Amino acid sequence: MSSSTSTSTLPSGLAVLTTFPDVLFIPEIIFGGLVWILVASSKVLVPMLQGWVMFVSVFCFVMSFSLLCLYFCGVHGGGGSCWVTLDAICHSTAALFYLSAAVLEAYTTYSLGFTLLAQEYRENIAAVVFAFVATLLYVIHKVFSLLRWKSS
Repeated sequence: MSSSTSTSTLPSGLAVLTTFPDVLFIPEIIFGGLVWILVASSKVLVPMLQGWVMFVSVFCFVMSFSLLCLYFCGVHGGGGSCWVTLDAICHSTAALFYLSAAVLEAYTTYSLGFTLLAQEYRENIAAVVFAFVATLLYVIHKVFSLLRWKSS
């Protein structure tokens, strides 16, 4: 497995699945999709807070999937500095958004835990756990994207 931290270019084609941190796109999409599904299926007691969590999960899912498709197709042409900057900005934004969404979902679940049925409470707990896992994945990807940006 090659390391992209030593180079300043973005991979294209199937190399996306073998370079770090770009291999993190797959678990980011999976865990982001799980958060999206769990929040969409849960009982909405505080629309403003859960609406933000829903927005973040959908936005980051679409952003990660779009970047993955663009990298697979090689649209970036080898990774000019603007694409490396875009990658760093996108993952920094996603990490910040997901951190806020995970904290809000945890707060909502904790606050309203007594008013929810057991099944609804478990769904919200699962959404909290997956949101924090997605946050961790985006933070790791962000750190290595910023290192790649700095070396470009």
